[in-house]
Amino acid sequence: MAQNKHITRTLQLTPHQIILRPLVSEKNIHKSTRNNRYAFEVHPIATKTEIKVAVEELFNVKVTAVATQNRSGKKRRSKFGPGVTKAWKKAIVKLGAEHKIDFF
Repeated sequence: MAQNKHITRTLQLTPHQIILRPLVSEKNIHKSTRNNRYAFEVHPIATKTEIKVAVEELFNVKVTAVATQNRSGKKRRSKFGPGVTKAWKKAIVKLGAEHKIDFF
């Protein structure tokens, strides 16, 4: 059976629901200052075009490219037994040369 790859979705997300939080680490700060790329944790069902529109709306910048990664959960142990951290989606957004986002 062939599956339909073009599944329509009825759930519409607002920009605040798409961009969950910025990822601020040494590596991401380095990418933002050198390459003008910013990393965000995004909603798992968000598409690249939705992420682009959400970042442009929330931060008033021009996005030139979006790359996404689906990060799987890691195995962890606690005193209650083995478990798994949640899976999440990461988006790396490249801005135009004249645009910048200040998190601090």
